[in-house]
Amino acid sequence: MREKKKTEGISFFEKYLTLWVVLCMAAGVLIGKYLPAVPDFLGRFEYAQVSIPIALLIWLMIYPMMMKVDFASIRGIRRNPKGLYVTWVTNWLIKPFTMYAIAWFFFFVVFRPLIPASLAQDYLAGAILLGAAPCTAMVFVWSHLTKGNAAYTVVQVATNDLIILFAFTPIVALLLGISGISIPWDTLLLSVVLFVVIPLAGGALTRHHVVSRRGLEYFTRSFIPRFGNVTIIGLLLTLVIIFSFQGDVILGNPLHILLIAIPLTLQTFLIFFIAYLTARKLKLYHCIAAPAGMIGASNFFELSVAVAISLFGPASPVALATIVGVLVEVPVMLTLVRIANRTSHWFPPEPEESGMLSSADR
Repeated sequence: MREKKKTEGISFFEKYLTLWVVLCMAAGVLIGKYLPAVPDFLGRFEYAQVSIPIALLIWLMIYPMMMKVDFASIRGIRRNPKGLYVTWVTNWLIKPFTMYAIAWFFFFVVFRPLIPASLAQDYLAGAILLGAAPCTAMVFVWSHLTKGNAAYTVVQVATNDLIILFAFTPIVALLLGISGISIPWDTLLLSVVLFVVIPLAGGALTRHHVVSRRGLEYFTRSFIPRFGNVTIIGLLLTLVIIFSFQGDVILGNPLHILLIAIPLTLQTFLIFFIAYLTARKLKLYHCIAAPAGMIGASNFFELSVAVAISLFGPASPVALATIVGVLVEVPVMLTLVRIANRTSHWFPPEPEESGMLSSADR
């Protein structure tokens, strides 16, 4: 009954999301191949290696969710920190090292007859960059699709971004086996501002303005539903642009793209279930457990691609590996969204009142 209730409100876009994703990815590749002037033009709008068009679309994706954030609920999270602990431990003490182990095993052992050692090393470096950068912006989409708690997801992402500032460089340096690595700090800081700070501030101002003028009931029942498909449309347009930038690369390396995708896919499922099942063991609510699993499973691909291009060049095998991460992520994450939605009954029933964050897990 509960599952049926959850699926009744699925929009047309959400119901056939996998199909739209595949079509948009294909459209992006074809645009990059046959209409290269389009990505060339969009590529001019870039600052600190961050694509401004992509940044605006990501903002469009997550802005509706930010409007749902009740800052009173955020204050209550300190009394319910277990979901944050799951996120931190999975993202920083487990994920980078399992990514390294799985990628090394496949590139140097399983695929040894197919991939030269030097190329395997480059692909491993790309996998490391993905593994050391857990998701920020896109997790808001996955949280939205799994009915995640908006306030809690913001805190999970915000604290994750703060940890990235200090942990990304030493973890990457350690796993690459070098003494240090230069990363574009302006890219990292700009990404945090664009993908968290600005939409959160905009959403908070919009919420305050509408609620103060029309009341909370109007905001919840009339205003928010108007943005029901905005997140999905933003996601689809983002995919078109991303894959238009990489059309030639993807079409020129079909076999190696498949080989790279295999360990990245296995890693994604592994990390999701580590966090998700840990949350179940801790008896967290599903609206906290699902985003906790999604943050670690998906990647901060904007940062990973930017660092790969900055350090190794846009045509390098390292950059290709990070691009495959983008190619794999959306279809795999949609699969995990379905799994999370179908297993919501594994978790304690959520209280009806919005103050549930303050009373959970006592």
